[in-house]
Amino acid sequence: MVLLLGIGFVAGVITAVSPCVLPVLPIVLAGGAAGGRRRPYAIVAGLVASFTLFTLTASAILSALGLPQDLLRDIAIALLFVVAATLLVPQVGMLIEAPLARLSRRPSGDLGGGFLLGASLGLVFVPCAGPVLATVTVLAARHRFGAELVLLTLFYAAGAGLVLLLVAMGGQRVSRRLRATRRWWRPALGVVIAGAAFAIVFNVDQTLQTHLGSYTSALQRHTEESGYASKHLSSLSGNGPGLQAKKQKRPGAKLPDYGVAPNFAGIADWLNTPGDRPITIQSLRGKVVLVDFWTYSCINCLRTLPQLRAWYAAYKKDGFVIVGVHTPEFAFEHVLSNVRSAVQRLDVTWPVGLDNSYATWDSYQNQYWPADYLVDRKGDVRGVHFGEGDYGTTENEIRELLGNVRGSTTSVADTEPDELMTPETYLGAERLDPQRYVGTKVVPGKAVVYRAAASLPQNDITYGGEWRLAGLTATPGPGATLGLHFHAKNVYMVLTGHGPVRVTLGGRPLETLHVSAARLYTVLTSKTTRDGVLRFTFSPGVRAYSFTFG
Repeated sequence: MVLLLGIGFVAGVITAVSPCVLPVLPIVLAGGAAGGRRRPYAIVAGLVASFTLFTLTASAILSALGLPQDLLRDIAIALLFVVAATLLVPQVGMLIEAPLARLSRRPSGDLGGGFLLGASLGLVFVPCAGPVLATVTVLAARHRFGAELVLLTLFYAAGAGLVLLLVAMGGQRVSRRLRATRRWWRPALGVVIAGAAFAIVFNVDQTLQTHLGSYTSALQRHTEESGYASKHLSSLSGNGPGLQAKKQKRPGAKLPDYGVAPNFAGIADWLNTPGDRPITIQSLRGKVVLVDFWTYSCINCLRTLPQLRAWYAAYKKDGFVIVGVHTPEFAFEHVLSNVRSAVQRLDVTWPVGLDNSYATWDSYQNQYWPADYLVDRKGDVRGVHFGEGDYGTTENEIRELLGNVRGSTTSVADTEPDELMTPETYLGAERLDPQRYVGTKVVPGKAVVYRAAASLPQNDITYGGEWRLAGLTATPGPGATLGLHFHAKNVYMVLTGHGPVRVTLGGRPLETLHVSAARLYTVLTSKTTRDGVLRFTFSPGVRAYSFTFG
């Protein structure tokens, strides 16, 4: 447990230097500069106290009362404006700081304002979550409190607080050099805090996190995402081993038993159910259920849909049900209207749950798109299949669990590629493969003019013109081009926004892609495998995510 607490402390430090904290740094600098030498410590004390208290108790209260989770953020923003008011209007400062200063039993009145500022920052920190904070939040929401959870939260908050303490002390040192009179200095600091609060209102914190990329991901992989941390966080949260680890031979049965199927947890919305009402695994007892994890821009998932449709049509009358668990890979896949449109366009007629928080994904300990879990009539998982293909085996398992099924098996062409082809290619800086990129050095999160490579090795890409590569997204600027040397029958591209994308193959124009929604677009289709170089010219208003191939 001691090592896990240390990891929690380091995770807090990482949180405090991540992009989502940048909008609050002016607040900390101004807050530290607005008072005496003890004020930075009051700020950190307020942060640690509010973060621990509100993270552990407020989540449970909000859940019990059915209040929106954004309420914490709204409270934090309101507190930031209050702190700004204490600096802009001296009378307000005296009114708020006096009772808090009396509690501290110290003569300096700025301790109360510092504590209030720290308390507001403790709430603003809540969205900046990694595995440690995610574990804390989930356990708190489930009212599962314990000494280990409280200690982990405290150490996490202390790690974040240490960084802000250094920032606040730095602000204090700067203030000693710059301020000539207290009359204008404190109002100026109040304006800084109010301006930063307005920036948070308009989600500048999220915008910065998106455009700067995830530069702390490497640190997280070696700390809170390490094998030791994952194991102990899983133990703390009470998660059992993955379903594959539970595989047992059932006496007298052809199929193994993976244990009781987890329920559908944390589903944001349901589609294709009566009145779009929720369903549960328990409500499907007596039926054979295929739980299918997918996402609508995943070409591997889309290639399984013809087989799923065939099974659903053939065996629905015998008591077979498919439940699609739509767990998003990209941000636009969280949006209900986008998923609803895709479900209609792709002719998905079975129930679909939007697993935006990955709660059901985690319940099944899943790691793949697509992934199928076959559940028998008693509610036990009897088959597990990852990726495409092997449809015959899955169908035989369906027929085995249904029993007494008449007629022949379905016959849908297997569209899974049977030869080597260009692998899925991500275009944003976070998942761009440096081994398959040729050209100017990538600068994550900044608009950079790239020089396209004249020649491309097979499977490689190159950028030309101005691009901003951040997170999972590639955003084109003036003169933006993209080159791809592919080896496949079919080429697809995940795009969003509005505008045309012109395409050439070996210098010859192909059909222009008219982007109007966030989805998978078909660039090229062929009956035989082709090898060639595609060049794309982008218009403003379009963003690119990835290539997939078939």
